[in-house]
Amino acid sequence: MGTSPLVAQRAWCASGASALLSSVCAGAPIARQCSPFHPLYRTFSSAPSTYLRQASIAPSTSPLRLSPFQFSKPHHVALSISPAPARLFSASRLLREAQRQSYRDEMKSKGVIDKEEHGEEDQGFAKSERASQAAKVDLSAKLSKEGSNQGKPGGWKEIVRLIKIARPEAKTLSWAFVFLLISSAVSMSIPFSIGKILDIATQADKKDTLFGMDVTTFYLALGGILFVGAGANYGRIIILRIVGERIVARLRSQLYRNTFIQNAEFFDANRVGDLISRLGSDTIIVGKSITQNLSDGLRSFVSGVAGLGMMGYVSLKLTAVLGIMFPPVAVAAFLFGRYMRNISRKIQRNLGTLTKIAEERLGNVRTSQAFAGEIQEVGRYNRQVKRIFELGKREALVAATFFGSTGLMGNMTVLAVLYVGGGMVKSGTISIGELSSFLMYTAYAGSSMFGLSGFYSELMKGVGAASRLFELQDRHPTISPTVGEPVISARGRIKFDKVTFSYPTRPAVSIFKDLSFDIPEGTNVAIVAPSGAGKSTVASLLLRFYTPNEGTITINGRDTINMNAKQLRRKIGFVGQEPVLFSGTIAENIAYGKPQATRAEIIAAARKANCQFISDFPDGLETHVGARGTQLSGGQKQRIAIARALLKKPDILILDEATSALDAESETLVNQALGSLLRENNTTISIAHRLSTIKRSDRIICIGADGRVAEEGTYKELSSRPDGAFAKLMEWQMSGGESTASPRKTFAPEPTESEEIELELEEAEAQGEDAVDQEGTKVRKGDKTAAEAALERTKTQDR
Repeated sequence: MGTSPLVAQRAWCASGASALLSSVCAGAPIARQCSPFHPLYRTFSSAPSTYLRQASIAPSTSPLRLSPFQFSKPHHVALSISPAPARLFSASRLLREAQRQSYRDEMKSKGVIDKEEHGEEDQGFAKSERASQAAKVDLSAKLSKEGSNQGKPGGWKEIVRLIKIARPEAKTLSWAFVFLLISSAVSMSIPFSIGKILDIATQADKKDTLFGMDVTTFYLALGGILFVGAGANYGRIIILRIVGERIVARLRSQLYRNTFIQNAEFFDANRVGDLISRLGSDTIIVGKSITQNLSDGLRSFVSGVAGLGMMGYVSLKLTAVLGIMFPPVAVAAFLFGRYMRNISRKIQRNLGTLTKIAEERLGNVRTSQAFAGEIQEVGRYNRQVKRIFELGKREALVAATFFGSTGLMGNMTVLAVLYVGGGMVKSGTISIGELSSFLMYTAYAGSSMFGLSGFYSELMKGVGAASRLFELQDRHPTISPTVGEPVISARGRIKFDKVTFSYPTRPAVSIFKDLSFDIPEGTNVAIVAPSGAGKSTVASLLLRFYTPNEGTITINGRDTINMNAKQLRRKIGFVGQEPVLFSGTIAENIAYGKPQATRAEIIAAARKANCQFISDFPDGLETHVGARGTQLSGGQKQRIAIARALLKKPDILILDEATSALDAESETLVNQALGSLLRENNTTISIAHRLSTIKRSDRIICIGADGRVAEEGTYKELSSRPDGAFAKLMEWQMSGGESTASPRKTFAPEPTESEEIELELEEAEAQGEDAVDQEGTKVRKGDKTAAEAALERTKTQDR
């Protein structure tokens, strides 16, 4: 018999098959027809029989749809999902899927699963109060995407400031302007000369003299003038190209310096890819806009004015005809220029994103390859390329429309000039030579007008790029590296006094609250804390990467806020958890903090850090480490970073889990080197989690999750307090993060008998009912296989 489509919203067989059937039939037109004698009822209420065929069913998270089907056997039911292809399962698997769905529903009702957000599979982490605070971000240090004017139309102030960039090159550019006038004058003399030559050729009564010269002499003089014009063009172009490159180089240098002196807050809020784009493509656009484009604009302006003057000199009537074209072209050029400025900003912004993607992904290509993420990374890059391509298509469409329409208007105007001018030639008002000169001046004026429209659009592109550069150029760091009291020495007691701090980009999340501790001069102090409690933030504050919100940090009684940050950092050696090396040689990386270091000092620092592996390299200290030190192992990079810090002979040495990347042998060697360094009365702050580093410390400061000092003392004192914060932290780390308490039992539905039977069937099929003897002949294992036993149990249930 046939059935109409039914939708199964939920299925749960907790109290028997009738519950499942009632769920399937609920709300369906034939629900009242479902009875214990209905084929659907018998299908869902019994275990799968031996002749039960597979039916198609959608996954349990999707609505089930019963499709019309002619039941040839009483226990057959067809279920399908649309539009996805149907998958085949047994009826008992349908029961199991229904049970899982009911289990999810029960978990939702208990609040274990957020029923409005996600299902069990894609449920994330519940948001804590700290997450709500972290959502309150402060991106005041973030550069705007549009630039300093934030998408507003570029005004004269920006244009003037853009032109002022070329002020240091004013003397050189003045020569380019002189050459421009010479070349433009030569160009304007050609149409007039051609007109006079045509008049001599077409009028027999004309004398064979031009400007008091015979024709041959005139041609020679005109050729000399053309050579002068070519030389002027050569001088103009070469001067502008050199000046343009000089301006771009100066801009890049200034912007890079201004970017490099920004504090950590700035780099927390801005992407490196966007900064690279501003230093790269934006500077090129600006340099081109104020040199080559400015020159082309001046040339178009001079040629246009001279052309219009000569056109008026030849015929005012024909000049008036041309005047009809000017207003619409001027309006169109203005609108086109504004659009080009906006589209240029969008393209530059997306180019910055593209650069960021390439820089970040290519810099971590090994990680992507390790997770087989090449395809998704190429897809991510291609999607951004497609966005830029779409913007370029829009730009091309508008440019084609503008230049095509204005070109048509120009041609129609020339046609009108020919029509009126032809009549004037017939009437004898003007000569053929004068009409020819006028048409050539018209061409010059038309090209000048197009040049001015192109100049305006390119100028707006330059304004769009310059606004992004000006924003970066005008930004001053909140912590100036060169302002403050001179720092002769950083020796003395280090004191954190009621320090409260939150990162500028997350002002609502407090890292420290009234944090107070002392570090005596010449001691080795270990700072331990749970993950995320601010261990590394102590180093960042001491290095003056950030300024505390409240409280003071003093060194020998002097507040670090009043110190010269650059000089203070020279007195502090820092080794981070992730060693950072720059592309170059090993010697260059070791001497990075002290460029004037001698070869002997570099070798001594390398030996102190136990960098004996350098002897195994053919080039020794001149071995190139590769980009980010990729040619070295993690332990080798860490020891070079330690040598770099030791070379400075710092008053304060900060080790931010500096031995985390070392094996036991290397760590022992480095610890010996650090031990000899400690005897030189340096103050060492070890941000550590390794027990060996902690034991070596004179004193331990344990910071709690609340941002305060939980306890402090020697290792012996703190380890003797079993209920103390330090002891609990060490117990957690020693156990590998595993809880020592007995695990709690989690609720899960017990498998039903039908599931157990199906599992036995699947195991029997996997193992195979037959075995193979040594001669390759199949033999029976016994009188009855596991599959047959399971099927017999099924038949018993059916009976």
